[in-house]
Amino acid sequence: MGKLLWEQDFLNRNTDLSAWNIRLGNDLLDNDGKPIDPGWGNGEQQFYTGHANNLYIDELGLNLCARREAIEKDGRQFAYTSARIDTKDHLSFCYGKLIVRAKLPVGQGLWPAIWLLPQHQAYGSWPASGEIDIMEARGRLPRQVSGTLHYGKDWDHKVTDEFSYQLEQGTINEFRNYSLEWDAGSIRWLVDGHCFAERPMEPGIMPFDEPFYLVLNLAVGGWYDNVAVDETALPAVMTVSNIWLYQS
Repeated sequence: MGKLLWEQDFLNRNTDLSAWNIRLGNDLLDNDGKPIDPGWGNGEQQFYTGHANNLYIDELGLNLCARREAIEKDGRQFAYTSARIDTKDHLSFCYGKLIVRAKLPVGQGLWPAIWLLPQHQAYGSWPASGEIDIMEARGRLPRQVSGTLHYGKDWDHKVTDEFSYQLEQGTINEFRNYSLEWDAGSIRWLVDGHCFAERPMEPGIMPFDEPFYLVLNLAVGGWYDNVAVDETALPAVMTVSNIWLYQS
C-alpha cells in the first residue's frame, strides 16, 4: 500500500474543507478565470454553489447535494444547483494509490464523478495534459461505473480510453471504495479492491507523468448520459466519507 501521504476523514466532524476549492457557476474557465464554455464544457445544467444545502458535512461524511432550485445569473436561468470541489494548488500528486470511499445517488440525469486534472498543464490545454476519471456513474444505471483516460495533442486528436464495470452485488447507492493505482507503468481502476481495468502507459504519447489534483462533483444533465433529468430523484446526494492517498 505504501506510506499514507494524505487523508481526509469526513466522519471526523472537525475535518473541514481547507484543502479544497469550492467552484461556482456553470462555466468552464480558462487559466485566467475567464469563461470559455457554458455547461462546464459538457452541456451540464446545474449551477454550482457553496451554499449549505448543496455542500455540507454530517455524520455520514461530506455531501454534495443536487437540488431542483431555480437560480438566475447574468441573465441566464438554471433549474438546478449542486456542488463541485477540487484540490488544485492544495494537493496534487504523481503516482500512488488514491482511495475515495463514496456513496452515489441513483436517478436519471445524475452524473457523479471522482476525477483528476493536471496541476500544471505541462503539455498544453485540454486534452493535451490529460484527465484521469477514477469513477463516473450514470444515475439511471445504478450497477455500473466507469474509469476513463482523456488525452491527445488537441481536440481533433482526442483519445478516450473508457472502461466500464458492472457491480456484482448491490448498487452505487452504497458506500464503496473507488480506487486508482497509478505508476510509471500503468493505471489501474478498482472498486472495493477488485481491479476491473488496467491501461499500460505509453511514454511520449500519454501525459500521465505529471502531478494531478482531485475533483469531486455531482452534475445534473450533460452529454455523458444525454437523457432527460428525472426531477423526482432530487434532491440527490453524493457522500464521501474518507479519502486516502498512499505513495510507496
